[in-house]
Amino acid sequence: MKQLKLTGFVIFLFFLTECLSLPTKPQDVDDFNITQKFIEDNVGYITIITFAQYVQEASFEEVEMLAKNMTEYRDQCLANRTLPQCSKLPNEALQEAICAMEGVPQKHNFSHCCNKGGFERRLCFFFNKKADVGFLPPLPTLDPEVKCQAYKNNSESFLSNYIYEVSRRNPFVFTPTLLTVMGRIEEMAKTCCEEQDKANCFRIKAVPIIQYLKAFSSFQKNVCGAYLRFGPTVLKSIYIAILSQKFPKTEFEELTSILEDVSSKYDGCCEGDAVQCIRGRSKLMSHICSKQDSISSKIKECCEKKIPERGECIIQSKDDKPKDLSLKEEKFTENKNVCEERNADQDIFMAKFLYEYSRRHQELSTPELLRIARVYNDLLRECCNAENPPDCYSTMENKFNETTEKSLKIVQRECEHFQNLGKDDLKYHYFIKFTKIAPQLSTDELTFLGEEMVTALLTCCTLSEEFACVDNLVDLVIGEICGVNENRTINPAVDHCCKTNFAFRRHCFEVLDADKTYVPPSASQGLFTFHTDLCQAHNEELQRKKDRFLVNLVKLKPELTDEELRSSLTEFTNLVDKCCKAEGPEACFNEESLTDSLWCPRTPVPVNAAPVMAPWKDLFTVSNIVSHRFFPIDTHSTPDCLTIHMHTQTLCTVGTCAHSQAHTLTHSFHSG
Repeated sequence: MKQLKLTGFVIFLFFLTECLSLPTKPQDVDDFNITQKFIEDNVGYITIITFAQYVQEASFEEVEMLAKNMTEYRDQCLANRTLPQCSKLPNEALQEAICAMEGVPQKHNFSHCCNKGGFERRLCFFFNKKADVGFLPPLPTLDPEVKCQAYKNNSESFLSNYIYEVSRRNPFVFTPTLLTVMGRIEEMAKTCCEEQDKANCFRIKAVPIIQYLKAFSSFQKNVCGAYLRFGPTVLKSIYIAILSQKFPKTEFEELTSILEDVSSKYDGCCEGDAVQCIRGRSKLMSHICSKQDSISSKIKECCEKKIPERGECIIQSKDDKPKDLSLKEEKFTENKNVCEERNADQDIFMAKFLYEYSRRHQELSTPELLRIARVYNDLLRECCNAENPPDCYSTMENKFNETTEKSLKIVQRECEHFQNLGKDDLKYHYFIKFTKIAPQLSTDELTFLGEEMVTALLTCCTLSEEFACVDNLVDLVIGEICGVNENRTINPAVDHCCKTNFAFRRHCFEVLDADKTYVPPSASQGLFTFHTDLCQAHNEELQRKKDRFLVNLVKLKPELTDEELRSSLTEFTNLVDKCCKAEGPEACFNEESLTDSLWCPRTPVPVNAAPVMAPWKDLFTVSNIVSHRFFPIDTHSTPDCLTIHMHTQTLCTVGTCAHSQAHTLTHSFHSG
């Protein structure tokens, strides 16, 4: 495999003909040719990634077949570019090939996309991607020896299968990022397959690869989500803040020209135009390197690297703030002509403000810089209509400080959670919080969000740049909730936070309570039925089951307090420990589990039956002493208790039962 360390922000790329004007400068021509050669060399892998992301249900055999077809297509066009089929645009060629696969569109339910054409078809394929991949089987795990033998027998097939599995589970990760991941997997396989302790080698070397994939995935989804939901203005604001902090000595005019390249790149990347995306990225990096004297002295070595590597190097670089750069730019708060300058060109004026504020405040997060800009814009609108505008906007710095102080307090509270709770309790805190806010999300999505919050706090809360680090990473978690698709909907409150104001969505989420529109399922769906598979589970697998149990319990009983939910989880852990140590684990689980028959559809309580309230933590099973069969129980839930209604209109509580000779209390069930 050749030059797989291509990194940057590109969503789809391909080969074939160009839709952009060809470069004329010698350096630009060289960049163009090198990038084109990279694409041509990796057509097979690129096809696998793109098809697996478009149609996640597709089998490896189907994906491999398309990769073979597209490689043959490449060879035909390289041999004779005048062939009619070689004049098609890249995405058009790929999507036509996918739609032409016999029976595949119908089998995987995307034939509606194939019935469209042009831009509509491209967007249809893009929006057909599913963020929640719970419908896919677990990622296959192989014994290290088997893995190494497969790699040695056919490294290309091994890598193709690997990138297929990773791509279909990460449908919004940009193709170059996945190619970089594949390159690192190849390096890992080469190294670890020569080691004696292969398993430990794979385990250690996989960690940074997974971290790399998660980091780029979150950023790419967040930025594309912002672009597709809020448009190019927000995208430009994000990059004004990022680039001004990264390269603070860059002049505003130079930054503006760079932003034009950024905008054209994302216009293609986020909407799925492969050629525009890859060429836009190449053009952007060439632009930066051609002006390195005026942009940054730190990127000289980066620009000497080959195109696939130079982008990654530039993205990771950061210049120091010029020593003569004052902390405050007075022309935006003390200039008498602020309103006149703003009214002359509001977009340029606000871009200049964000540029000047960002380059002076490298300690702030990107979201906080966008909040400051929003506050400035809103207050300036008021001040410029006031009787004395200069008096009004002269106090702007105080407003900026108030905004940052509010954001800082949010971060401090989160880091206090980190300090006061252990790692597991911190995770459970966020499982409960996210599930109550957005119970419509899948269990997998909710556990992922909780884990990402823990990772953010573990990463940042001990650093000197704690605020910016936490705020940036938590913003990415919120981006995961809001998603890439502008039509994504969860519930009214969450949708409001995701769609109303990009800069302040973190503050919006902070004050969300449990979703009031959510209707819990009427049955436990097996939540309280346990089996001996819990005893066979390894530590990590058992922990995942505990995590899922807690999230599903919140979905079932969202009115329970955090303390009650944690107590329930403790009871579950104790139950597993008890039954797995018992002589007959299955019998123990059968005896202790709360069966689904106790969660039957609700029926009205008879008029002559006086309800008795049973605490949620003391649910129990009742058996008939004659038939030993469970009677249906009707549940009427309140925040703290359940009304238990027996078939015979006998109502019981734990430890107390209304007078009856036909029923007996067998045991208390402490599941929470």
